[in-house]
Amino acid sequence: MISLADLAAIREKMQDRLNSRPGDHSSTRIVVGMATCGIAAGARPVLTAFNDEVNSRKLQNVVVLQTGCIGICLFEPVVEVYKPGQDKVTYVHMTPEKVAKIVAEHIVDDNVVSEYTIGAAE
Repeated sequence: MISLADLAAIREKMQDRLNSRPGDHSSTRIVVGMATCGIAAGARPVLTAFNDEVNSRKLQNVVVLQTGCIGICLFEPVVEVYKPGQDKVTYVHMTPEKVAKIVAEHIVDDNVVSEYTIGAAE
């Protein structure tokens, strides 16, 4: 039987692992929707393009992650950008060709590329 102290130690260990994961809230996170609808719409090349662009620029504190369904299939491929202390930005109808502009203008220069956002697509 596990004691309360053992459970507390397990909880603390797991909390430390969660807090040290790539993409914690001190990093800029680029999250690509990779559910079946996103993949069918072309999300895989978008994910690859973001990884390539971030790596080629040697950006620090920027992680590219994938997630499942974001819930707006009509707008796939969808990418969400989370910058510390800022509101989430949702980019829609993404293509690999749009990635360099988003990385240069939004991730590096801190200017949202409004024409690629969900507000512009509605």
